[in-house]
Amino acid sequence: MSESTQAWVAAGVRAVIGAHTQAQDAGRTDDIVALYTPDGVLEIPGMDPVEGHDALREAFKGWAPTQPQLHLVSNTVVTSSCEDEATAVSDVVFLLRGEAGWAVQIVARYDDTFRRVDGKWLLRRRGTTFKA
Repeated sequence: MSESTQAWVAAGVRAVIGAHTQAQDAGRTDDIVALYTPDGVLEIPGMDPVEGHDALREAFKGWAPTQPQLHLVSNTVVTSSCEDEATAVSDVVFLLRGEAGWAVQIVARYDDTFRRVDGKWLLRRRGTTFKA
């Protein structure tokens, strides 16, 4: 794969991660679901996998913010890629703003798999691992 293709894949992956983060923090459920393949899967420790658009929509609707929140996603590394599929790992810190200000709630890692569908990068799978 050429360097320009690798850069194009990495930019597409990062764009999906950023759009997901901003939509999730704003409570835009339909925008989040649109970033997943129809058979997309979300895996969170302690929960059954959430699979498919209907289940993802229901889950993210239930997690809609009730107070200001931020998912700070950083250190994204594309770990493998070709023209139609890629994997990446990212670190994430989840913050909530309460009466005392912003507070860290979760520190975790995302393990993501992306697939290009009709020229657009989408999440096929997001696995989350919580850090102690």
